[in-house]
Amino acid sequence: MTLSHHNPTACRAISDVLARVGDKWAVLVVELLCNGPLRFTELQRSIGNISQKMLTTTLRGLERDGLVTRTVYPTIPPRVDYELTTLGRGLHEPVKALSDWARANIDRINDARRVFDAERD
Repeated sequence: MTLSHHNPTACRAISDVLARVGDKWAVLVVELLCNGPLRFTELQRSIGNISQKMLTTTLRGLERDGLVTRTVYPTIPPRVDYELTTLGRGLHEPVKALSDWARANIDRINDARRVFDAERD
């Protein structure tokens, strides 16, 4: 599928996938799960500023897209683990590259934002 010419079907397909995997919460979840399965509370604690509702929504979307599996263990209280699927593990490399790039360039981005905002005031 090439985008060298206007191809609405290809654009919609790419947009649909990027809407899921480009979401900041999805990126963080994929990065955290790359080291193995985690429980919901472990994910929430590691991410920090995500609400229970948003984490639930993110995990359900990733599960629906075949990137994450959810395993429920019949204990009291029930234990639920989340893990990357083979498809999800394939997403880890580009997600890690993007995360590494963001960490390496955050200072430059913040500087550019300050300059841009100062020029607009």
